[in-house]
Amino acid sequence: MYIWQQSEWPHFHWDTKALQPNLDTVRSRQARLLGRRDAVDSGAIQSLRMESLTEDALRTSEIEGELLDRHSVRSSVARQLGVAHAGVAGRDAHRAEALVSLLVRATGRLDDALTLEELCKWQALLFPPADTGFQQAAVGRLRGDTPMQVVSGRMDRPRVHFEAPPRSGLEAEVQRFLDWFNDPGNELDPILRAGVAHLWFVTLHPFEDGNGRIARAITDRALAQAEQETIRLYSLSEVIMARRQAYYEILESSQKGSLDITRWLRWFLACLQEALDGALARIQRVLEKARFWQMHAETVLNPRQVKVLNRLLDDGEEEFPHGINASKYRGMAKVSKATATRDLTDLLDKGCLERLPGGGRSVRYRLPGRN
Repeated sequence: MYIWQQSEWPHFHWDTKALQPNLDTVRSRQARLLGRRDAVDSGAIQSLRMESLTEDALRTSEIEGELLDRHSVRSSVARQLGVAHAGVAGRDAHRAEALVSLLVRATGRLDDALTLEELCKWQALLFPPADTGFQQAAVGRLRGDTPMQVVSGRMDRPRVHFEAPPRSGLEAEVQRFLDWFNDPGNELDPILRAGVAHLWFVTLHPFEDGNGRIARAITDRALAQAEQETIRLYSLSEVIMARRQAYYEILESSQKGSLDITRWLRWFLACLQEALDGALARIQRVLEKARFWQMHAETVLNPRQVKVLNRLLDDGEEEFPHGINASKYRGMAKVSKATATRDLTDLLDKGCLERLPGGGRSVRYRLPGRN
């Protein structure tokens, strides 16, 4: 039996005491993120916001098996945020522009009520008319009378993971969800509200296509309302994409049987905590980068050295966990081996890099103070 077939649907319940430690951790991360954000200059915040929104657009589509061009998405994000030098858009420019418009729209004007008309506009944005030759879903309206099933496997032996509520009465079901979502007197914890909204909407599956992406946009809106903050510095979709198989499994199990959704909410809170931790790490890198350049404000460096140092400051721990050597420097700076060795020695002498233990023919270097 699916949860929407339960006589008490949609009155979800959960074990508040069991979720409290997860909630406390998430709130702590949120407070820390807002505090650290205040220590970062506006230019860096804009860059972080662009990075987060770009990842959100790429990953929410990738979860559904659609791969968008990063350059097009980043160009659209820059344009939507009013950033100069948006860059050249690649393929999928119109689809990227439409999706970014949806994500920006979802977390803007937070005091406005969410309506069915608005949701239909969001869904239409996912399927822009420029997709010529693409077999489009029903666009800008609720799905038709054909039973809505989530199916995998071979066509001759399909596996039905979930079947949504029937088309009859769907308008009333969606309106009941929207009334709950828009209720200013709702005393539900605002973070749990985001998790409940995600599961509730994706269970209704009111559109022929695009339900997952819209559910995640609604979740982002609920989180933005919880924080009273339209500037998004973390991407929940990025974490869900990294756990995509687990995401589908927890949804499938949560949509069957009992209306007790404690397990789903615990999973949701764990994803949210991971997303916040990622944002905190990115802000920490920004602060470390600012401190590094303040320390070396008077240090004379050539453009090659500045380029390599910035790359290490931005992505060094992930891209070069064991430091860099002359060969890596040559590749980044596009110089000869002799020039790479000379530049590295100069950076070492000026305290911009430190030498890692060991020696031999491939001496490695890292930023000072990095573990």
